[in-house]
Amino acid sequence: MASVILTRSRRKRLEQGHPWIYSNEIETMEGNAQPGQLVQILNHQRKYLATGYYNPKSQITVRVVSYNPLEEMDQAFFEKRFEDCLRMRERFVEENAYRLVYGEADFLPGLVVDRFGDVLVVQLLTLGMDQRRDAIINALIQVVKPQGIYERSDVGVREMEGLEQVKGPLYGTCPRHVQVTENGLLISVDIEEGQKTGYFFDQRENRASIKPLMTGWGAKSGIALQEVQAENGETKRVPVNRNGKEVTFPYWDGATVLECFSHTGSFTLHACKYGAKKVTCLDISAHAIESAQANVRLNGFEDRVEFVVADAFDYLREQVKGVDERHVRAQTSERKADTSVPMTAGGGRTWDVVILDPPAFAKTKGAVKGAVRGYKDINLHGMKLVNEGGYLVTASCSYHMRPELFLETILDAAADAGKVLRLVEWRAAGKDHPQILGVEEGHYLKFAVFEVRSKASL
Repeated sequence: MASVILTRSRRKRLEQGHPWIYSNEIETMEGNAQPGQLVQILNHQRKYLATGYYNPKSQITVRVVSYNPLEEMDQAFFEKRFEDCLRMRERFVEENAYRLVYGEADFLPGLVVDRFGDVLVVQLLTLGMDQRRDAIINALIQVVKPQGIYERSDVGVREMEGLEQVKGPLYGTCPRHVQVTENGLLISVDIEEGQKTGYFFDQRENRASIKPLMTGWGAKSGIALQEVQAENGETKRVPVNRNGKEVTFPYWDGATVLECFSHTGSFTLHACKYGAKKVTCLDISAHAIESAQANVRLNGFEDRVEFVVADAFDYLREQVKGVDERHVRAQTSERKADTSVPMTAGGGRTWDVVILDPPAFAKTKGAVKGAVRGYKDINLHGMKLVNEGGYLVTASCSYHMRPELFLETILDAAADAGKVLRLVEWRAAGKDHPQILGVEEGHYLKFAVFEVRSKASL
């Protein structure tokens, strides 16, 4: 087997568990290796460090798959790794839909496998994995015994490996739409046309974490529980409004919620499950909104959800303009709105909880400056639309948007908005997306819940 010899001056990332060897970290190569083949990785003293697969066309020239000598990544190798993956997911995830294989974090760089019940969706992202697709598929069949396996390797990163984008069925029966459960909710996933593999499992625990935000809002409308006497003489506690009339709407204590960048409406579903009064579900993609509508129907939440197909940036700005105009009109008419003159700005709505879960704004290091502007824009306008004492739920899945920079950007937005934010919760990706300590690229997802207060109220 050929060997790559690493430079003396390199950073000791490999020893700390990082599985990537860049071309500028290689001093020389001993022996011949074809692209995709396994090579031994040696330090400058010729001491064995690991085994990985080789691709001279990629900036990441070697990706580590073992820290022990390994002859071949055959079916038996993949079966053992998949058994480890399955055992770990079954320990932490009670349902049968999750990320089964998470690339580097499962010691299988370049391979992603998502499980949707009896159907698996795979991504082969590198030459080394693409060359072993038969062994991978056969091992998945042996370990998981799925009904079907579908490939979604239609991602641009393959082109950096000298590969074409491909997608299509690989094994068995693969219906386009598969139905799974998440936190007890029914979700229909489009594995053929949905983003990435069709669904984003990494926010599972984060979606469940919004439960405390969804109730406790009745008092702001003057509704409170009171003891009343029923016709049979028994007393019961019922919600009563300011006029002393019983409120029969079952979600009287629920929040009003805006979910932007909704994709399949997963946060909307959780908001409804946990008692939200009304949810606005927004995405720029009509296909995404159709998926969200299907999921809302599946769970019987139609009466509490409205759908909007719009650009989130434009929609948020429009609502803020309306809020600002209403505020100015009220001030200039002795705090009473002049309803005889139509408002020039549209929008003007506010919500108890605003949820922002955008796609990655910074896919490269060079895109960070523009990403900061984007994150500041949506968070600035989003927090302006949160009712006093309400909550901003905000996330970033851009690895290059480091946690410190993300928080700094939100802080700048809060200062411009005249808001004081209290951080209630800070989270990362879920348990089916483990992170190897020392591999910073795996620490991509930031998820925060802030209480929003105006300075004028304090």
